Amino acid sequence: MIEKSVLGAMLGAFALAAASAGLPSAAQARGGVEGPVVYVTSQGLFFDSIVTTMLPQKGPFQKLEMTGPSGLQTEFGPGDQAYVGGRWWVDVNGNEKMDGADLYFSCPLLGPGRFTVE
Repeated sequence: MIEKSVLGAMLGAFALAAASAGLPSAAQARGGVEGPVVYVTSQGLFFDSIVTTMLPQKGPFQKLEMTGPSGLQTEFGPGDQAYVGGRWWVDVNGNEKMDGADLYFSCPLLGPGRFTVE
C-alpha cells in the first residue's frame, strides 16, 4: 500500500501545479485552511476537501485526475448518483486500470460547491 507521505507529496504537487498556473492555493482560497480543491465537471463547481485516510483497494472508487482548473478534477460530486462519497482512485502508473500500484484514499468533498476556485 502507498504511504501517507506519498499522498502528501502528490497533493503538494497538485498545489504546485495550481500555483504555477496562477491559481490561488487551497489554503489561500479558504483563509488558511489546508486541503485540496476539486473541480467537478458534471456540475461545473469547485468543492473544498480534506484528506482523511488511505484506503485498501476494496470497494467502489471514483477516478480523481491531476488536471482541470483547480489542479484536481473528477466527473461526479455531491448529489450525483455516481458520486461514491469521496473514495478516490489516482491512476499513479497511468495504465487506466485500478491496480495495486495506484493510490486509494478518502477525501470527501465539502459543500456547498462554488463557481470559482477561491
